[in-house]
Amino acid sequence: MIKELVLKNRSYRRFYEDKKISMDTLKELVEIAHNTPSAANKQPLRYKLVNDETGNDKVFECLGWAGYFKDWDGPLKGERPTGYVIMITKSGANSSWDEGIAGQTMLLAATQMGMGGCFIGNVDREKLAKIIELPQDMIIKLVIAFGYPKEEVVLEEILSDGDYKYYRDENQVHHVPKVKVEDIVI
Repeated sequence: MIKELVLKNRSYRRFYEDKKISMDTLKELVEIAHNTPSAANKQPLRYKLVNDETGNDKVFECLGWAGYFKDWDGPLKGERPTGYVIMITKSGANSSWDEGIAGQTMLLAATQMGMGGCFIGNVDREKLAKIIELPQDMIIKLVIAFGYPKEEVVLEEILSDGDYKYYRDENQVHHVPKVKVEDIVI
């Protein structure tokens, strides 16, 4: 059921790094996303796939992780993603709808396959563009990190103080506050 898949699909940031993701699996995720709707059917998204250890390390160096965790520089070696999909468009292309649709579709498909992932918008785009040898007329929109989740993520209701910031407890369980449905339906 789609609801169960959505509830299981969380932003995972720590993975079993010894469980590798094949290039064929990353291509399958892109193929699934490619078949989703596109605004005006322009299909502006392009993808760079990375799954080898050297490439993964170079991509990792360009990413900022979990902005609310001020003293956390991201997952430690051994807990890092084993695959990345870098979303790219031509400069000036309006792709924000497509990015969301394609990205969420890939994350849902990965969840169904037993994997997890995380959208990352905090990217040193200039550095990453050089690493992946991106043509000058193309720009990096997002990076999606993939792997086999090593952390537990739980949803909880936002408390009366309205604090929406995710946090980790003493057992490293990742808590994500969500607004109640009755508070978002107008």
